[in-house]
Amino acid sequence: MISWCPTKRQKESAVKILHILKKAPDASTRKIIELQSSGNQVTLIELYKGGVSYDKLVTDVFTHDKVICW
Repeated sequence: MISWCPTKRQKESAVKILHILKKAPDASTRKIIELQSSGNQVTLIELYKGGVSYDKLVTDVFTHDKVICW
């Protein structure tokens, strides 16, 4: 398994990160998402708000480099 480390990657290669939020993010979660947004493509799926397309969610899971569930 290869883990992602921001200090070792080149600036030209952005990482696609998917954050799946089961509840409203707290301050720490928001800060982590904000930090990861710099130089990367970040997508948020807010399950707690409802109206989520689960077909799109499955597609997003397989098209992103990293998936984080909160």
